[in-house]
Amino acid sequence: MHKNNAVEKHFWGRVAIAAAMSEFYFSKGSMIQNMIHEFKYRGNKKAGIYFGNMMGKSLLNSTRFNVDVIVPLPLFAKKEKARGFNQAEILCKGISEIINKPVIANNVIRKIATETQTKKHRVERWKNVEAIFGVKDPDKLKGKKILLVDDVITTGATIDACGSEILKIKDVKLFVASLAFATN
Repeated sequence: MHKNNAVEKHFWGRVAIAAAMSEFYFSKGSMIQNMIHEFKYRGNKKAGIYFGNMMGKSLLNSTRFNVDVIVPLPLFAKKEKARGFNQAEILCKGISEIINKPVIANNVIRKIATETQTKKHRVERWKNVEAIFGVKDPDKLKGKKILLVDDVITTGATIDACGSEILKIKDVKLFVASLAFATN
């Protein structure tokens, strides 16, 4: 989680992130992919809490992530209901157990349902997430150092879109953490 790591460089010139990290690198067919699929698609929430705890320990060991609140990247309400949970929120709960900061879920929202990003190429991903996020009560986040959490960062389009919306709030500082960062 050193300064100018690959995740931070990925966002340079795109969105004003104070610091960014990923616990793992993600590549297709890897053990990490299988572990994330177990959590995300097979509903293994215990694995998600465990991963969140790992992320929390990494964040705690860094001097660069002095945050006030933890915010999960939101799913569209229907998608979350169908899946039964928001995987980013589960990671946030695990992180919170370690760094002892509150999770603020359901304030940053996904206003529009989008198709899955997994089968889209870079440009399609950007177009798929334009203007889809909103903040219900900006005062809850005003003046805060916010850790935005996602499961996997690929092109970064979703973090860009959500982070840009969060950065419209007065006096916030944005940090990003993900379980994995896609390398291919």
